[in-house]
Amino acid sequence: MGNQLGNLEEMILLVVAIMNDQAYGVSITDEYNQQSGNNISLSAVHTVLRRLEKKGLIKSDMGGATQDRGGRRKRLYKITSYGYSTLKEVQQHRERMWQQIPKISFG
Repeated sequence: MGNQLGNLEEMILLVVAIMNDQAYGVSITDEYNQQSGNNISLSAVHTVLRRLEKKGLIKSDMGGATQDRGGRRKRLYKITSYGYSTLKEVQQHRERMWQQIPKISFG
């Protein structure tokens, strides 16, 4: 694998991919917390998002201003083709390892 991902980076990248064009800081945090059953802070998510963007795995653009945000714009995140291929590599690597586990009886 060319680009090593930490577990949290992998999970946040998966959330961005799942959310497609609706991924922004708060929604990513909420989705991660729901999917994982854990609680992560918004600031921790922003730190991971910056790392993923620096690695070229995601890109961000500013969305339009909305009334409910007091005219402020959201930074929206999308997975890049490189990010998607990296996730596929991680998935394939994990699957190869799972296939190597011998059948174990715990009876």
